[in-house]
Amino acid sequence: MKIELVNDLACEVSVLYFDKASLEASEKSEILGRAGFKAEQDSLCFLYESGILACGVEKFDAESIRSVTSLAIRSLKSSTFSAAKFHVDENSLVAIIEGIVLGGYEFNKYKSKTEPSKLEDIYLACESIESLQEQFQNALIVAEATNFTRDIVNSIPYELNPPSLAKLAKELAKENHLACEILGHAELKKEKMGALLAVGRASEHESKLIHLTYKPKNPKKVVTLVGKGLTYDSGGLSLKPATSMVTMKMDKAGACAVLGIIKAVSEMKLDVEVHAFIGAVENMIGGNAYKPDDVLTSRSGTTIEVRNTDAEGRLVLADVLDYAQEKVQADYLFDFATLTGACMIALGQYTTGIMGHSNMLKHSLFDAAQESGELVGSLPFNRHLKKLLKSDIADISNTASKPYGGAITAGLFLDKFIKDENKEKWLHFDIAGSAYTEAPWDCNVYGATGAGVRLMSSFLRAL
Repeated sequence: MKIELVNDLACEVSVLYFDKASLEASEKSEILGRAGFKAEQDSLCFLYESGILACGVEKFDAESIRSVTSLAIRSLKSSTFSAAKFHVDENSLVAIIEGIVLGGYEFNKYKSKTEPSKLEDIYLACESIESLQEQFQNALIVAEATNFTRDIVNSIPYELNPPSLAKLAKELAKENHLACEILGHAELKKEKMGALLAVGRASEHESKLIHLTYKPKNPKKVVTLVGKGLTYDSGGLSLKPATSMVTMKMDKAGACAVLGIIKAVSEMKLDVEVHAFIGAVENMIGGNAYKPDDVLTSRSGTTIEVRNTDAEGRLVLADVLDYAQEKVQADYLFDFATLTGACMIALGQYTTGIMGHSNMLKHSLFDAAQESGELVGSLPFNRHLKKLLKSDIADISNTASKPYGGAITAGLFLDKFIKDENKEKWLHFDIAGSAYTEAPWDCNVYGATGAGVRLMSSFLRAL
């Protein structure tokens, strides 16, 4: 499906947006009224004879337009039309592109038969192509990077394991002219990454640490991104229930988001140096699996009592965060992880949890979230929850002694591995709820959402 920014032209079907007021004032109000169209949010009315697809919005804001455009593109793809036209301006362009590209996303890789859509051309009609060209290109780059992320998350664990994720990262580096460094078992052992190596010990696939770098000539800022890359999480010896293991291919969504972000940044050619670090590991069971009651020594020298092998992502991140901070002196340090189901309980399945020490930095991310259309919520650290990570036999426990505030205690565990000079530069993003969905919402279809890509692309553009 080709998307093109054009001056107005004749097309076999036009997509029009109406709120209640504009519907009443429209010359189409009578015929649409007879069809039962009331311009309610996310309502559609297809007038096939007139070549009009009417879309209802509560108001003409990005969220409302993006949501109904996602439904419109699915309707168009199931029709017999080969081309469709959307009217855009600087206020609606990004939302319409995201609705089309993200709402029209399909993941059919493993289906033996698919029904191809007849829809081939999408025209975005505007008064001045020149004034919208940069916005158009950037919106397409970010939306396509989001779908790139979705594709990786949706890939099955048999196919996408730590070595093949490292291979994919190398291919991205080659295509986008990024520097790439991969650490295998021997290098990880030399780096004394005892926590990361323990998690992947029972897997037949060797654990990897991936480091991609995008470095423009005169970067205004340096940003480090760290992603949790659990290509599959069985829970280890603290085995997950069978129903909870389904969808655990999504436990690599933090790593995939980091790949999507650096892809978008490099293609937009932003004046920001970006380092992407990924801990690619598979948490399996076996005679040599790490165990509850083990004490692990992390790269930083901090000892960790293992009380639950299903709290594995924080162990991987502990070593990767320590390595990343030593390798790069960054202005910002962000980690992305499908870390806790507790975050979903706290904020719901649509919202990313943000944790850290800098309120100013959090507010900057709230602004980026508003701009990008992703939903975020802040979860506050406090010294009382920190006490729950106390261990009587090691420096820290990998799970809290009480089951409350689980998302925050996981964030506080990571905070243990953030150097003092980086505390105000660091934020932790828990995308456990927002990274994957089993029911469509907004511009998200079944499966991976690509959470984090639009958010960070907006933040980094603002820099």
